[in-house]
Amino acid sequence: MKFFYQNTTLTPGALYLIPKAILFSLFALGIRTVHRYLLARPLDDSSLPLPHNMLWTVIFLVSYKALRVQFTELQNKRNAASRGARLVPVIRGRWIGNLDVMSKIADMLRKGYPGDYLYDIEAELGPIFNSRGLWEDLIFTSSPEYIKRMLATDFDNFIKGERFQHMAHSLLGVGVFNADGEMWKFHRRLTRPFFSREKITHFELFDRHADIVIESLKKRLRSGHSVDFQDLMGRFTLDAATNFLFGICSNTLQDALPYPYSHRQSMNQKDIAGTQSSEFIDAFIDAQYQTAGRVNAASFWPLLELFEDKTAKPMLIVRKFVEPIVEKALEKKRKRGPASSHVNMESEDESEEFIEIGDDDTLLDHLVKVTDDPIIVRDEIFNIMIAGRDTTSGTLTFVMHFLCLYPDICTRLRQEILGKIGSWKRPTIEDVREMRYLRAVINETLRLYPVVPFDLRSSVEAATWPSDDPSQPPIYIPPNTQIIYSVFMMHRRKDLWGPDAEEFDPDRWLDERVKKYLTPNPFIFLPFNAGPRICLGQQFAYNEISFMIIRLLQSFTSFTLDTDPGLLSPNSPDRRPKEWENCPGRKGMDRFYPKKTLTLCAAGGLWIKASEVETVEL
Repeated sequence: MKFFYQNTTLTPGALYLIPKAILFSLFALGIRTVHRYLLARPLDDSSLPLPHNMLWTVIFLVSYKALRVQFTELQNKRNAASRGARLVPVIRGRWIGNLDVMSKIADMLRKGYPGDYLYDIEAELGPIFNSRGLWEDLIFTSSPEYIKRMLATDFDNFIKGERFQHMAHSLLGVGVFNADGEMWKFHRRLTRPFFSREKITHFELFDRHADIVIESLKKRLRSGHSVDFQDLMGRFTLDAATNFLFGICSNTLQDALPYPYSHRQSMNQKDIAGTQSSEFIDAFIDAQYQTAGRVNAASFWPLLELFEDKTAKPMLIVRKFVEPIVEKALEKKRKRGPASSHVNMESEDESEEFIEIGDDDTLLDHLVKVTDDPIIVRDEIFNIMIAGRDTTSGTLTFVMHFLCLYPDICTRLRQEILGKIGSWKRPTIEDVREMRYLRAVINETLRLYPVVPFDLRSSVEAATWPSDDPSQPPIYIPPNTQIIYSVFMMHRRKDLWGPDAEEFDPDRWLDERVKKYLTPNPFIFLPFNAGPRICLGQQFAYNEISFMIIRLLQSFTSFTLDTDPGLLSPNSPDRRPKEWENCPGRKGMDRFYPKKTLTLCAAGGLWIKASEVETVEL
């Protein structure tokens, strides 16, 4: 069925219902046969009316499902008791099958503030609980101890799993973020060499694209219009990522920047028509949003796509953008002819170089050395582009939001930059390493807004975890159970970060709070994941973010948020809800609308204005 799904034009909903319809028909036929040959008297009409046949089939299947649920729950209780453990606390909803709970969680993940509703449940049940929607286990946790077990100490027992791979296949294919086991190891060994120190410190690459960013920003601001900084950073990181990883720049920074909605109303349609790059970025975000929606609906997600695959339309645009890059690389390989390469699929040593690496080779060059299959190459490109574009552009967007919100922090950061580098010199890797306040600002942004707020694992075998509450028995995790863990919620827990956990305070990374909170428990800060699947591009991202911030603060003295209602259309779903204004914590303090796809972004963009440096500061 998995292969069939990947190679058919039928909708996910149709593929979900067809086998169930076949099963229903077989049960109906069985009931009819039993009635005719075993229950009917010889002189009676032995035919069972169709409505009665359907009714008895439904009754039988519902009874079977109920008994199976009860048996599984009883079995889990017995297994937990045999280990001296207890089951994960279950949310008690008001509707049958916890449908109200599922609805509230889905609303939060789709349009609410990250963690809404879950915080209330966590306060009542603790840092691990089971939503148990439609009697299907779905566990949530924000415990660093439990997250550590999934990502590191019991890594092999917690995988992405076939259910997630099925949901995400139309977006991620067989790439590194959607792979387990040997396939994941293969992808990991393939990409590791491209994040060596020599490659990630090539600041000339960042500089070329940063210059275009600064000029585009100045030009638009001088015309009297604000700039969607998130859009600009999406272009910057996409151009840098394609240049670095594939040797082919996507040149999205060459396209015109978008205008606010109020200004577009007075423009000609041809002047505001979307460019190929903007269409690609919008489609890529939409495909991730639709994939995240599938995760929210658990195993019942195909029912929401009965008549269409919601990822099909955006992925068509994405493939149209990426496939020429893949075809060009494969054509280059065909013209070059067969080349010798050594591929070791079985080595478990990630440090082993399993393929010959040329000084000028890109990741794309390596991909086409390993395979001629354009689908495999394309899938890996999609995965790396999510890592190389979305996460870095999201973090830069959130950094800018805080620089606008806290001008004193912006001033202090600019003073560090000018004092260390000056107003015009290009920074070096050594400069970046010595700028402690810059790193503190980035880390504090990643703490409050980690770009991957929720992630998922699936247990292979049963596990027993120690209880966060020493007075309670350990926690039993059944096999084949999905667990959503939230780094976003963990990063804001006051018991882990102190009473000021909701405050944006970069100094927490420079004062005694580091030794008090982070040093004893480093797993409370995981913006780049941890364990064997830790992000290989972590240092590349830090360097790229640092470089862009330095360049911006060398060119501009301050930044402000543009909150004009005319930025977005009156009916735009991306408008920040007015009722958030008086909410406690960051939900009320911040001025953007966090939108959750597979990564976090600012719904509707982050529109800013800036004060340009008037003279060169020597």
